[in-house]
Amino acid sequence: MADLKYLFLITKHPSKTQILLTCFFFLSLFLLCSSSLSDFSPSLIVSSFTSRLLTAANFFSSPSSSSTSTASDTNTLYSVSPRRIRVKNESVIDSASKELSSCDIFDGSWVFDNSEPIYLPGFCPFVEDKFNCFKNGRPDSDFLRYRWQPHGCSIPRFDGKEMMEILRGKRLVFVGDSLNRNMWESLVCSLRSTLDDKNRVYKFSGRQNNLQNEGFYGFRFKDFNCSIDFIKSPFLVQESEVSDGNGKRRETLRLDTIQRSITKLYRNADIVIFNTGHWWTHQKTYEGKGYYQEGNRVYERLEVKEAYTKALNTWADWIDSNINITKTRVFFVGYSSSHFRKGAWNAGGQCNGETRPIQNEMYTGGYPWMMKVVESVISEMKTPVFYMNITKMTWYRTDGHPSVYRQPVEVRGMFQDCSHWCLPGVPDSWNQLLYATLLLSRKFLA
Repeated sequence: MADLKYLFLITKHPSKTQILLTCFFFLSLFLLCSSSLSDFSPSLIVSSFTSRLLTAANFFSSPSSSSTSTASDTNTLYSVSPRRIRVKNESVIDSASKELSSCDIFDGSWVFDNSEPIYLPGFCPFVEDKFNCFKNGRPDSDFLRYRWQPHGCSIPRFDGKEMMEILRGKRLVFVGDSLNRNMWESLVCSLRSTLDDKNRVYKFSGRQNNLQNEGFYGFRFKDFNCSIDFIKSPFLVQESEVSDGNGKRRETLRLDTIQRSITKLYRNADIVIFNTGHWWTHQKTYEGKGYYQEGNRVYERLEVKEAYTKALNTWADWIDSNINITKTRVFFVGYSSSHFRKGAWNAGGQCNGETRPIQNEMYTGGYPWMMKVVESVISEMKTPVFYMNITKMTWYRTDGHPSVYRQPVEVRGMFQDCSHWCLPGVPDSWNQLLYATLLLSRKFLA
């Protein structure tokens, strides 16, 4: 009900948009009440509906031309999912599961926890060197002692054996940029740590090994007939080239075409986890001069927010047209916060020396404009998409980046990594939330 209270607070001095949204609210309540709801939990229906409406209100009430963060951006922290949770038999749901299903698990704080990480530093051979802070000489370890605690509910600790049973006989695919790769490696290592015979997980190889040329990488868990793969697709849409008229080729980004490798490799996936974000902040994409393409048209200039919106709609249309929702579950991971100070990543930006999360819960790292676009696009899709809104939980983790420990001391260069995360580290908590979501849906969804 706190969410509903907030909804009516924003309509105390209503704008035209807010009046329309309020009308939409009451119309939707009428439609909900007039439909057959015997199979649905009323609390879950209200929670899901209110979350989506609040997100829409925040998105449409903010200036569309602004790409800078404001204080009001913090009000967007709701999980968007067009799916109402359908329960087989509500009477058999335990209180903990009821609490979890109605809770925003992405709104919380980091609390100190002296238990060991899911996998020990340096013990997973699948962590890339650039994420392996232990191997690269990071001397402190308290950053591994924090766990995510949502407000209003508790989440189960990650249980690798249970997660392997959930994934038995299935294919899980991460699709996106290197932050999704961060999460993918975390999950593989978390699951490997629970195996008695760790040789029973291996890198994908064989006739299709040439798919690595398209950014495809995979692991197989033999005893569970399970695969966990990664497809590199930093934009989700197709990178391309055009001739500039002088015989020279220049790069473009096809905003109207999904990346080819996604269309080839998604078909037998049971769970697909998408993301895109950080590459849209690079100079070429942000300036948008002669780079964005639709059909045969290359825009002389296109604002990055408009380009991102077009790309996300291309992705959404493709998902709605191609994903079989009776077989495949779709997730979208939000923007992971960066923490560069004193400059950008390529201009002396730093984050070294941080050893604890930010403790002030009033701190706001600024809600990224692109997540408003994601939330708006997802809310209009017919395919159920679970939105993992990790932005707030990463605001506070200034201590979790590789910083100078992206490389061994003897080869360290001028650049620090304040975007990705050490492993073990913060992405392990993302996978704990993924586990909680899959565990709940496995038990109670029809």
